[in-house]
Amino acid sequence: MFNTMTLTKAAGALIGALLFLMLANWAASSLYTVSSGEHGEIAQAYTIPVEEAAGGEEPAEEQIDFAALLASADAAAGEKDFGKCKACHKLDGSDGVGPHLNGVVGREVAGIAGFSYSPAMVEHKAVAPQWTPEALQEFLANPKGVVPGTKMSFAGLKDPQDRADIIAYLQSQP
Repeated sequence: MFNTMTLTKAAGALIGALLFLMLANWAASSLYTVSSGEHGEIAQAYTIPVEEAAGGEEPAEEQIDFAALLASADAAAGEKDFGKCKACHKLDGSDGVGPHLNGVVGREVAGIAGFSYSPAMVEHKAVAPQWTPEALQEFLANPKGVVPGTKMSFAGLKDPQDRADIIAYLQSQP
């Protein structure tokens, strides 16, 4: 059935196939490389010229009237938008990955006893001691920009109306 010659042929076929694949990979890598050869930098195929702003100024950020947005906010829409937050935050008084958010509007920053806040969030308490609607909307727009080093991995909500709706929903939670 199996003798030494059969095992030698099978091993030779397997090793030969692996050697062929390794050499093919090496050849393909050297043929289709895009690096310039210096420190692994990738060569650009083309560049797009970008005009500088007049005077080197960056365009001004659009100012929003958040008080008006909050006054017209829809808590029911905020409840739907809160679905993005449910993965880490709860509204039943128990902490999950993040602290519970019932009663967060008006609460002290990093104020849940027993929750392990990041050092950056504890330091942020000196800048903004309380979660006002304005502080929440700024934080929800860009959490890592407002509190660099926060453990919160959420990228933020870009739509100001979504932020206002969520804050209105959180205000309705005791």
